[in-house]
Amino acid sequence: MTKMTIAVVAPGDMGHGVGRALREQGHDVITCLAGRSERSRKLAEAGGLRDVGDMETLVGDADLFLSILPPASALDLARDIAAAMTAAGSFPTYVDCNAISPATAKQVAAVIEGAGAPFIDCGIVGPAPGKGTPRFYVSGPDIGAMEALDGCGFQVKSAGTEVGQASAVKMCYAALTKGTFSLHTAVLMAAKSTGAYDTLMEEFAHSQAGTLAKMEGRVPFIPADAGRWIGEMEEIAQTFRDAGVSGGFHDGAAWVMRVLADTPFAAETRETLDRSRGLDASIAEYLNHRDAGEPKS
Repeated sequence: MTKMTIAVVAPGDMGHGVGRALREQGHDVITCLAGRSERSRKLAEAGGLRDVGDMETLVGDADLFLSILPPASALDLARDIAAAMTAAGSFPTYVDCNAISPATAKQVAAVIEGAGAPFIDCGIVGPAPGKGTPRFYVSGPDIGAMEALDGCGFQVKSAGTEVGQASAVKMCYAALTKGTFSLHTAVLMAAKSTGAYDTLMEEFAHSQAGTLAKMEGRVPFIPADAGRWIGEMEEIAQTFRDAGVSGGFHDGAAWVMRVLADTPFAAETRETLDRSRGLDASIAEYLNHRDAGEPKS
């Protein structure tokens, strides 16, 4: 396998895991930490990502660029990188690995290809390398640069020849997974608010024990990720509408994420979660923040 210099922005939960896996396979993994948080710096260090200081150096040194960050930032990063590519005179293949709609993926592609660089659409399914073996679904007219990384801590699978197809896989998958535990949260909030909670929980224990166990293991801990999942739910809703399917389910999921992101629990990270917190305390606190659910005008 040809060793490459691979840029990863940003070194969050997924990004630093991907970076570490690539480095362990002998690739040089670089990033730019200018303006990043202390947590991002620590994750970059843990993943062995090398900070090059600025975006122009990043694209100038990279053979391949992986964009892995909250979906609301995907298009802005593409614009910044396109400008850096033009300034540096270097045009590495750009891979958008974010949870964005096919329409947004095409917008990102237009920016990157407009600057003169190749583009690959990518949707990641599964936990970060080190916690599991995620699948990187990729699509576009030439996906060879990503196929060369198959087995580097993750699987690379073709989703088609068109930009947007890989993003569609991610959107529909997350519509099920994150959509389901958003529904669980909304159900419990409604039950608590109407006084049906205790009776409903007894019934769940009797007839929905498996689902209840999933609620107990997931619902109290969503706030740590809720802020970055608001945009993902909005992208899913738009994907569905563009497909001629109701986006209302995931408009509701975005409402849940906005509520949870407003709670004190949102200050936790995946490393600092209070695992002793149960459903009762979580749902009671979520209800105190219902007004945060409406989108900001």
